[in-house]
Amino acid sequence: MDRQRTLLQMAQKMSAAIASEDWNTLMAMNTLMTSTLPQMAAMGPWSAAERAALSALHRIHQEAVKRCQLATTDLGRRMNEMQAHQEGWLAYGLYSDQADIGIQA
Repeated sequence: MDRQRTLLQMAQKMSAAIASEDWNTLMAMNTLMTSTLPQMAAMGPWSAAERAALSALHRIHQEAVKRCQLATTDLGRRMNEMQAHQEGWLAYGLYSDQADIGIQA
């Protein structure tokens, strides 16, 4: 296994997933890292090029964690807004349904 190439490919794929906000790919990459990195480490000492690639992957993984945290915060905010406006949406939906079938309030 070419560890440097594998690490760089993982970093590239993770970077693309961050850019496209592809949460499923990020989850899969995180799982892959969990299983692959210990196997790589067991292969012996890292060369300077491998350490550089590992460091790049680490930086990109940190960015992925930040982006996931931001997305989680944003989703929570949007859900809270939806909850706060739920009553109005229900009333609008009820009024709209009644108007569609010809019932006047």
